[in-house]
Amino acid sequence: MASSAQTQDISEQKLDRGLSNRHLQMIAIGGAIGTGLFFGSGKLISLVGPSVIFVYMIIGFVLFFVMRALGELLLSNLNYKTFGDIAKDLIGPWAGFFVSWNYWFSWVVACIADIVAITAYAQYFNPDIPVWLPALLTASALLILNLQPVKFFGETEFWFAIIKVVAILALIVVGLYLIFSGHHNPNGTTAQVSNLWNYGGFFPTGLSGFILGFQMGIFAFIGIELVGTTAAETENPHRNLPKAINSIIMRILVFYVGALSIIMMVTPWVDIDPEQSPFTSMFGMVGFTGAAFVVNLVVLLSAASSANSGVYSASRMAYSLGLDRHAPKLFARKNKRHVPSNAVFFTAVFAFLSIPLLLAGDTLVSAFTVISSLCSTCILFTWGSIVVSYINYHRKFPERHAASQFRMPLPKITPWFILAFFAFIVFALALGEDTRIALILIPLWFVVLTILWKVTKAKLEREHLPVTGMIPIQTPEEIARNFENK
Repeated sequence: MASSAQTQDISEQKLDRGLSNRHLQMIAIGGAIGTGLFFGSGKLISLVGPSVIFVYMIIGFVLFFVMRALGELLLSNLNYKTFGDIAKDLIGPWAGFFVSWNYWFSWVVACIADIVAITAYAQYFNPDIPVWLPALLTASALLILNLQPVKFFGETEFWFAIIKVVAILALIVVGLYLIFSGHHNPNGTTAQVSNLWNYGGFFPTGLSGFILGFQMGIFAFIGIELVGTTAAETENPHRNLPKAINSIIMRILVFYVGALSIIMMVTPWVDIDPEQSPFTSMFGMVGFTGAAFVVNLVVLLSAASSANSGVYSASRMAYSLGLDRHAPKLFARKNKRHVPSNAVFFTAVFAFLSIPLLLAGDTLVSAFTVISSLCSTCILFTWGSIVVSYINYHRKFPERHAASQFRMPLPKITPWFILAFFAFIVFALALGEDTRIALILIPLWFVVLTILWKVTKAKLEREHLPVTGMIPIQTPEEIARNFENK
């Protein structure tokens, strides 16, 4: 058993909460606008045509209920702070280990995908720039930025999120103007609503193409789970968490369905280049070269924001693993700026792996597709762990569910529907030649995790230490105070 000195040592290393509610809410909003929307949506449109809007609507609808499950879990015990806490408490210690390391890995992979996208945007400004240079500069900047105090990170991400939101809203406004003015594109087409169905209907590539669209569509939503974790850390989680989760539907309708519908109304889907971001190519086709330059810069900053959030999230997960002794203890150390610098170094170094990937890949989009499908497969495990945790929670603690004021709708049916949908996503990934590789590589990752877990568990047992950290159960008095502060 751990000594009181050891327990005190770990408790004293808890991170300072330097993010205000303003920061947390904008980070949550920015997390819902992933790089996949800006960069990967071009190829997605080429696969499924206008039915891409249904792909995003269906994925968003399912993930909304995942977040509802997460919201109820977090509010059932405010001592839950990470997905690892929920998994180890409701599934078992091994699940906490797997979920935590897998979440760290998924963010590292997402960060590499973002750097691939940043390189593509950099080549828009200078086609002769070597692919390794933007990757090297970005990875170095991410390392330096995440070694700063957390308030600096929060402020940076706040403005990054503002830029992303303003850019999408501006695109929608400009697109609506072009549509209502009947703008004529250089290729002879006209901006009009009927462009959505004039080129083969809403499902021009058939059912098979529609199914393939889900393989890349899922990547755009990576980061949506941050809505729950960040909102749960605010002063009034019983008020802020439901508000943040319920707003997901509106974000999907505006940022995904609205933006892509406008793009395909202005530019017929058959004219959208899958090798480019439709956010930039749309302006290029209507002759707004200056606007395309600005939009490309905005999208580059958006990818940088996503990568920055990835390093931050992954390093904090590594820090939490260090505190739980599921990772080397040195990850649980902070520097004078109250930053877990060792965890940051360990995480950020993997961002440099984007350089050999870029040098080996045939095209930037193909590299992005492979990495994003790998990340999608990892994040499915994280989202799946939330759903499985909820199933166990509803079975073991029916009284908590009955007392909750933010319940999952149809709790006996919805979780199984979600898991069936995730199985469908795995099937879709298996159909694509360039995404199938993820399903081949991921089992190797879980074999590694299994070996690491057995080694870690044996080491803790030899040292007579707890296999995992304990999650305190809220007392009735604490729950009552939480509702009084609602």
